[in-house]
Amino acid sequence: MISKRLMVRGISILTMQLFMLPVNAAHAEDVDLATRFGALESVLDVSLSPDGSQLAFIDQGANRKRQLYVVGTADAAEPRLILSSDGTSGDNLNWCGWVTNSRLACQTFVRDSVAGNILAATNIIAVDASGDNLRVLSKQRSSRSLYADFRGGSVIDWSSSDNGSLLMTRSYVPEASTGTHIASKAEGLGVDRVDTVNGRARKVESANRDAVYYLSDGRGNVRIMATQGYSSSIGQFEPVVRYSYRAADGGGWKYLAQRDVVTNEGFEPVAVDADANRVLGFQKIDGRQAVVAISLDGAAQTTVVYSHPEVDVDDIIRVGRNGRIVGVSFATDRRVAVMTDPAMAKMTAALSKALGESSIVVIDASADESRYIIRAEADTDPGVYYLFTPAAQELRPLLLSREPLSDLKLSRVKAIDYAAADGTRIPAYLTLPPSRADMKGLPAIVMPHGGPSARDEWGFDWLAQYFAQSGYAVIQPNYRGSAGYGDQWYENNGFQSWRTAVGDVADAGRWLISQGADSGKLSIVGWSYGGYAALQSGVLAPDLFRAIVAIAPVTDLAQLKDETSRDGGGRINAKFIGSGPHIREGSPAQNASLINAPVLMFHGALDQNVNIAQSRTMLRALENSGNRVELVEYSDLAHSLEASEARTDMLRKITAFLPH
Repeated sequence: MISKRLMVRGISILTMQLFMLPVNAAHAEDVDLATRFGALESVLDVSLSPDGSQLAFIDQGANRKRQLYVVGTADAAEPRLILSSDGTSGDNLNWCGWVTNSRLACQTFVRDSVAGNILAATNIIAVDASGDNLRVLSKQRSSRSLYADFRGGSVIDWSSSDNGSLLMTRSYVPEASTGTHIASKAEGLGVDRVDTVNGRARKVESANRDAVYYLSDGRGNVRIMATQGYSSSIGQFEPVVRYSYRAADGGGWKYLAQRDVVTNEGFEPVAVDADANRVLGFQKIDGRQAVVAISLDGAAQTTVVYSHPEVDVDDIIRVGRNGRIVGVSFATDRRVAVMTDPAMAKMTAALSKALGESSIVVIDASADESRYIIRAEADTDPGVYYLFTPAAQELRPLLLSREPLSDLKLSRVKAIDYAAADGTRIPAYLTLPPSRADMKGLPAIVMPHGGPSARDEWGFDWLAQYFAQSGYAVIQPNYRGSAGYGDQWYENNGFQSWRTAVGDVADAGRWLISQGADSGKLSIVGWSYGGYAALQSGVLAPDLFRAIVAIAPVTDLAQLKDETSRDGGGRINAKFIGSGPHIREGSPAQNASLINAPVLMFHGALDQNVNIAQSRTMLRALENSGNRVELVEYSDLAHSLEASEARTDMLRKITAFLPH
């Protein structure tokens, strides 16, 4: 029971927790750091019922087990187990949301290797809050289906679900007509209104073979359709996505805009503003991504909603069941939310102050927005979920994001910059052990991010925090080739401009040494493109790093182009990777003889982002060069190695491998 209140800047914060799951999290002092930090987030997903009286959340447990709980938001409520999925057998829960106050819709996900091909499939299901009446809402295949389509669809509108229905995209596959007159000829992605109680569906938008997604206006009307051409003769998608709109009073589809998915030139619609009859999305202005609105009245009037002179604006903030647009977000040194809705701006500012200047994210809201689920997080706080009732100015803590870390003092993360070899200042984040103010004499790690079309941000990072707790100084550079800083910084991406990107990464290591870190204990650890950068740093600066750790790395660019040519995105990826001398010069596996440091690699055999063959190629190349190398394979995991046991094992092996 709640027994104490703390008044902070007008907001009453309940200082004892209503309930705290998962129950399987360990607090014992003898639990090692690898177990604590290797554990996945305790809570995967949280949602609030339309009337605000119930909470649903997915708890992540051991052996990739995920459990859906429902709990009343009253003081003495006890969570009820509704669904459980076991990732070791394939199927797993991704997210759940409330259709009505008594019914939920969830997405399930499965991945497996079939005849040497890694396949993934999703489904949307519905279940009562009591756990009864489980139904599959995704379009089901018949024995006459001409081919497989593993897209389970998505919920595009929750707003008019008081009758238990949802507006969903669903994929259709044509059927063989031999021996029947009722074979379906529908093909592609369409939109249906699906009754979640009885499973019946009514067509809202006919299936379109080229459709990739739709946007609604939050009021049950489909307003935007995105299409991407596919050449069946070569089995490849076109690199351009085209967008069409429908007028507010209905009618046929009309051309709106298009976007090149390689260069990101053009307009990408994200959210419809029904009140203003316009669509908001992303478009470059002066080489940086901005939020732009285009009217949907036929005039196509374009308005810049928000742009930033230094960084890309990369998020449109929406709240409520109808996806009301309330602001935009971008990252400079820290993530910044600019609320365009005055009431929401006032609310989030007050919450941030009450919670010690934490970053505030609105996760969900009741239908009337009288209650909100808030997540507060910071560099030293992995995240806490709260129930906020504005009328009472009451904030109740509900769930910890990473419960095993609750009793640890975590490290502060400092935004810094350092000089690259050509004098360019490279932004980065520095994390030191909790008790240290400098890095003199410390072992150190350079940790380049993945992508390369990504960037690091200020906040909690489980991997950087683990190394800091283990006594290392950690730097995370936003090297040139990173996204988020505009076209000039991005250059031609981290593969085509690998020499600049990897040079910046190596210079981060040199900066650590200049600040007093132990040059004999300098290592580099990277995941995905970060793993590529770690290996290629060993090629570019063979005497700098004493150990290299690469997790799910790209290692051979020619091989990567060949691998991606086998799926529909090969034509797009070929343009992204490019052609020329950098294909060989920028491939660690082609230059393994130049690497002096010992190498440790990790890879999941079900990785659909970077094929495990990339690590195996690197393993052979390093072995042939006489280098010390080890590859740890996880047979049933994908790119993110989403299993607490595997991550714990990986951290232990890395710790034993790195100089310290």
